[in-house]
Amino acid sequence: MIFARNIVSPRDWPLWLTMAVWAVFSLYWDAARKNAAPAVRSESRASRRLHLLLANAALILILVPIPGLRQRYLPASPIVSAVGLCIQALGLLLAVWARRHLGRNWSGEIAIKVDHELVRSGPYALVRHPIYTALLAMYAGSAMVSGEWHALLGLALAAIAYGRKVQLEETNLLESFGARYREYCGRTWALLPGVF
Repeated sequence: MIFARNIVSPRDWPLWLTMAVWAVFSLYWDAARKNAAPAVRSESRASRRLHLLLANAALILILVPIPGLRQRYLPASPIVSAVGLCIQALGLLLAVWARRHLGRNWSGEIAIKVDHELVRSGPYALVRHPIYTALLAMYAGSAMVSGEWHALLGLALAAIAYGRKVQLEETNLLESFGARYREYCGRTWALLPGVF
């Protein structure tokens, strides 16, 4: 116990918990991808690599303290950390819920699957890209837990990564589903009801 106390101080626990939530997400996502249908067409490898580079760089920026960017934009408070962890956990739950509704239509890359269906149930009844909403919530919660400027830069980078992905996904789905997707767009929000 003395050894553990010297390695991890009580103020570090929220950051360890936020990393644990990301680990749970990664394990679930990896296990769930085995149920996806094969793709008929998908985005280029270069496009997929760019997204992964931006998303992973964002997460690293959030979780790894960067010298010169360690000043706080949020107070170091257990309440702020708890709110951040709650937002992150809610993001994880939304991601799992949305992933389950997509079923075999899910893909990590922007793709159209064999027998692809336009899913409009569950969270897709309100927003067209709830998994991206969920991931951005996870990034935002993690940035709150950190409370330092490097984390805020990471959140901005995540917003750029998923903003780009939303645009590509919208184009892909419009090409594939045409008027049905246009009608769906007319009664839903892209990421956040009432905002965007």
